[in-house]
Amino acid sequence: MDDGELRRYGANLRDEIDSASVYEALAQSESDEKTSAIYARLAQVERAHAQFWADRMGGADISRIKPSPRARALGFLGKHVGASLVLPTLAKIETAETTDPDSPREGIAAAAPGDERAHARLVQTLAGRVGGLDGPTLAKLEGRHIGGGGGNALRAAVLGANDGLVSNLSLVMGVAGAAAEGKTILLTGLAGLVAGAFSMAMGEWLSVNSAREMAQRKIDAEKSALEDAPEMQKEELILIYQAKGLDEASARILADKLFSSKEAALDTLAREALGVDPQELGGSAWAAAISSFALFALGAIVPVAAFFFTQGWTAVIVSLALSGVALAGIGAATSVFTGRTAMFSAGRQLIIGWAAALLTFGIGKLIGVSLH
Repeated sequence: MDDGELRRYGANLRDEIDSASVYEALAQSESDEKTSAIYARLAQVERAHAQFWADRMGGADISRIKPSPRARALGFLGKHVGASLVLPTLAKIETAETTDPDSPREGIAAAAPGDERAHARLVQTLAGRVGGLDGPTLAKLEGRHIGGGGGNALRAAVLGANDGLVSNLSLVMGVAGAAAEGKTILLTGLAGLVAGAFSMAMGEWLSVNSAREMAQRKIDAEKSALEDAPEMQKEELILIYQAKGLDEASARILADKLFSSKEAALDTLAREALGVDPQELGGSAWAAAISSFALFALGAIVPVAAFFFTQGWTAVIVSLALSGVALAGIGAATSVFTGRTAMFSAGRQLIIGWAAALLTFGIGKLIGVSLH
């Protein structure tokens, strides 16, 4: 063993001792027996990891190794202030160590594949727990979001149409302020519609496709971990169910049933540990792109429509009036999400949209005067 390996193993050993000491402090201070048991088991696993590194270094006595000042400080805060102050820090540390290729704890994959990744997810779950898991955390763990599916689609529709409406209204008013001819304003508005719609569609396609690829990569990693260390993955699921409130015996029975089939085990781990629905993976990228294109275009056509039939100030006033009606409608729709009254939301949206249009009209006027 060369000096570089010895230093690296020593750093790994130190990290495991530190983590174990913090989890032990949290277990001692936690009043809820189930949560305390989870912390204690996490500490035991970290101690086992520490022993692994000690053995590779020639059998060092881990009981004589003291935690670092940082770990002692975290343990003190956890004991005397509360786990809620410590867990977010632990979650960041665990996540960084499982995603950073330069992390000193690189060898845990050889010692216990999936353990540290499981810890990162579990600690992130516990970090949101104050007197029991909150609703959003439970929803995420269960692979569902209250009002998520349809609500998110409706929210995306409203925002997509609003983007098209406000951006193209501002563009049209800016060109109108520069005293451009009606045909020029119409052409500019149509160009803004097409360009904006394609931009939205491409952005949405990339976003959804990237999310799908990331989710699939996580599922593939979970599948690999399930094949390499099924018992360890089962323990992760048991801990998650305990974090939800089941006692250990019930959690173990449920996990045993699910792990009777590899397909069921992978599907459950994807939903419970990753928060990913393997059947959907975030939806279709093409459907998202097409809907974004259509919604942006639907909003963007409103301020342009008047210039098909009229010109001059008449077209400007009609464009502002039609856009005002659409802005108020979109504002009223947003009240579904904000909890505000429809009247308030409609008025706010109308004021903001018209303010943007008048501002760009004024800028266009100044530019037009300077150019003339």
